[in-house]
Amino acid sequence: MTVTAEPAELLTRRTPVQTHCPYCALQCGMSLHGEERLTVEPREFPTNAGGLCQKGWTSAALLDSPARLTSPLIRVRGELRPAGWDAALDLIANRLVELRHRHGADSVAVFGGGGLTNEKAYLLGKFARVALGTSQIDYNGRFCMSSAAAAGNRAFGLDRGLPFPLTDLADADAVLLVGANPAETMPPFTQHLRAAADAGGLIVVDPRRTPTAEQASLHLAPAPGTDLALALGILHAVVADGHLDQSYLDERTRGFGEAWRIAAAWWPERVERVTGVSAADQRRVAAKLAGAKNAYVLTARGTEQHAGGTDMVSGWINLALALGLPGRAGSGFGCLTGQGNGQGGREHGQKADQLPGYRKIDDSAAREHVAGVWGVPPESLPGPGRSAYELLDALGTEGGPKALLVFGSNVVVSAPRSARVAERLSSLDLLVVADLVLSETSAAADVVLPVTQWAEEDGTMTNLEGRVLLRRKAIEPPPGVRTDLEVLSGLAERLGQPGDRFPVHAETVFTELRAASAGGIADYSGIDYDRLRAGEALYWPAPGPGHPGTPRVFLDRFAHPDGLARFAAVEHTGPAEPPDPEYPLLATTGRVLQHYQSGAQTRLVAELNDAVPEVFVEVHPDTAARAGLADGEQALVASRRGETVALVRCVESMRPDTVFLPFHFGGAGRANLLTNPALDPSSRMPEFKVCAARLSKKDES
Repeated sequence: MTVTAEPAELLTRRTPVQTHCPYCALQCGMSLHGEERLTVEPREFPTNAGGLCQKGWTSAALLDSPARLTSPLIRVRGELRPAGWDAALDLIANRLVELRHRHGADSVAVFGGGGLTNEKAYLLGKFARVALGTSQIDYNGRFCMSSAAAAGNRAFGLDRGLPFPLTDLADADAVLLVGANPAETMPPFTQHLRAAADAGGLIVVDPRRTPTAEQASLHLAPAPGTDLALALGILHAVVADGHLDQSYLDERTRGFGEAWRIAAAWWPERVERVTGVSAADQRRVAAKLAGAKNAYVLTARGTEQHAGGTDMVSGWINLALALGLPGRAGSGFGCLTGQGNGQGGREHGQKADQLPGYRKIDDSAAREHVAGVWGVPPESLPGPGRSAYELLDALGTEGGPKALLVFGSNVVVSAPRSARVAERLSSLDLLVVADLVLSETSAAADVVLPVTQWAEEDGTMTNLEGRVLLRRKAIEPPPGVRTDLEVLSGLAERLGQPGDRFPVHAETVFTELRAASAGGIADYSGIDYDRLRAGEALYWPAPGPGHPGTPRVFLDRFAHPDGLARFAAVEHTGPAEPPDPEYPLLATTGRVLQHYQSGAQTRLVAELNDAVPEVFVEVHPDTAARAGLADGEQALVASRRGETVALVRCVESMRPDTVFLPFHFGGAGRANLLTNPALDPSSRMPEFKVCAARLSKKDES
């Protein structure tokens, strides 16, 4: 029998593509098999160790979904109709030129996303500042990691979510996990907590008894918005019970005295009255962390998404510093990044106040360096713009932007006070959305641009550890679909930019990003695609060719000029909107296992949507009964900003003063119709995690 060799190209296409999951910042390793229709298999990678969650297993389902957009859409007489790419891009460019001429450069705004690759985030920031000349750019990561970033920069002089590899947690015998529910939001993460759980040292702080809290040795359930009081109480117990690491304080920190003057007034019994967490449990936490050989304090959205979120995170950092944990091998402090590229997305220029390399846009040396890479005069770069919610709130107002370009975000669902955001979008002269599917935001647009998704393009992501990863193309996109890089390049040329200033190939963009980040806090200059293809584990900073990267920062010194960490003198003030007789409950929001972010993608995956098809409200049975409600009935959950229709789920472990809603759903089920846009003064984070609310029976008439 004659055997005919298959073409090398076909063999290559049949070789599994080693890549990473498109969802959370864990960036689990996976292999993609097949040619036209891909199947997913987990692979061994440090963050997931061969595991995947339900979202990861089903991540290929959207690639050939009938909901995919495959043609640009232009609104004509109120309806979105298919159009050609040239017609769509010409229309956008002409309108942008007209608006800038009439109202100035800041009349055009850009909104990005924490799921965009490093290359997209970088080019989007460059496009805004160079092609548009606008200062009005921010992204949905402002709603995610901004408080943790501000607190980390304040304490350590550098913000990297986890300043150590995730696998270091395997040797911990105590972990304090604050405002995080990884058993649902990133399930493979929980295996890294197994040693601490087995040692009786896993402590979870969460108002709800989540699946993560179920695994804990000790669950503390403070009232929403009181986390800082709890941190102060545990710090008080550390000092009063003799657990303070004085030699570490003397050698590696500054400012403890000012922080202690506040914590001294927050003895555990006082904290118990404010938070509902017993004084005995506060002292138990202090002793458990102090007695551990290896201990970690980790925070996430539950303690960060507050109008005082930066101070809340600082409170937990103060606790970690008092115990001598940060910058010590085997112990530490870290924040769990949420979005797939939540870390890299905030490093390379799509934030209102930043330039690539985590540089500040108002720093003259930073401006000169980046302008040199971009080939423009430093004085041509705009200054800082509005933060995310302030930008959305200003749309269409006097002096506010008249046009908005959205990449990688669904703000109609994900932004606080979302009815106000939808209203502001409708007032624009031009709304352009680049998206995979017709989300709630793209459905409101004047022009919709169909773009590629994760398996249809190359690009890098930076995971929750600060490790830069190469996500590889495995399949061709549908005909008519373009990459975000191609969209930006096409618009830039139509706006008069040189053809080579906005490259369309991801590796070319990354090479430029390396140069722009060189010398910055987040220095990627030593990282290149060849090293990533070879499988090197490269954590930033990696300053210069051949640098091995920095898996563990802070071991020798912190990033402040004197090398010392800073305590922050922070005081508990409580929620921006406390409950009252009219709105007697506290509403909080979060995620569920099957859905991700605004749900625009996961709600289109049948397996995931069938499991959780609509919004629900978790409520204590007694609280439901007082409102005349039973399990499974439709309820109205109302705040001063709006009301949400949700299915009642009676949960015995809920605090009687608290209700919980997931934020993944659109229409009348938007949890963010309720949420409070009160902003943190440092991070500009809105107060997603607590607002005054009331519960009532839905009128069936």
